[in-house]
Amino acid sequence: MSLDNFQAVLFDLDGTLIDSAPDLAGAANELRAAHGLPALPYECFRPMVGSGARGMVGVAFDVGPQHERFAELRDDFLRRYEQRMMLETRVFDAVLPVLDALEQGRRRWGIVTNKATRFTDPLVRSLGLHARAAAVVAGDTTPHSKPHPAPLLEAARRVGLEPSRCMYVGDDVRDVQAGRAAGMTTVVAGWGYLGIGEPIEAWGADFIIRRPAELLNLLGVA
Repeated sequence: MSLDNFQAVLFDLDGTLIDSAPDLAGAANELRAAHGLPALPYECFRPMVGSGARGMVGVAFDVGPQHERFAELRDDFLRRYEQRMMLETRVFDAVLPVLDALEQGRRRWGIVTNKATRFTDPLVRSLGLHARAAAVVAGDTTPHSKPHPAPLLEAARRVGLEPSRCMYVGDDVRDVQAGRAAGMTTVVAGWGYLGIGEPIEAWGADFIIRRPAELLNLLGVA
């Protein structure tokens, strides 16, 4: 299918549409301070934002989900994050004109994130995206989260299109896995958080873009 036949672009949220790392790192360092530990550099946290609370707690305390302290630390982290999640988080500056151009070109766009609804809805509303997005699917909207294709298939249903006419843009390997499983064209957002695993070239995406504006070039949107 020609790229100009795509009628909807679905975006991951954290690291793709919005820069939420400052608030996530801030919550993690607040939790460290509560345990008498010094703050860690922001650069330690940023790549792990795609892993959510698991990633933040892992960096902050070097513990994983199997550790006996993990659940308590995770829950405390999430409480702290919920209190400050709109303090520094912003839509990426270079993404805003892309959304404008999609709308002007009559291309629908939506959000598919693993972030729970309790965080996603107030955050998306506060950033002025809720009224513009054709679909917002959170991590607990369907019984499965990414890399399972269910959230993406639900988003396609909500925008009223076959998955093959949707493109999914994300900054984590799970985004590519979910998009491919859903039968969508996949695009890696090279400006995102990207994790610390294998290089993005090994993720198997259909396209890798380094700047948001390159998406418009792919779609042929002026």
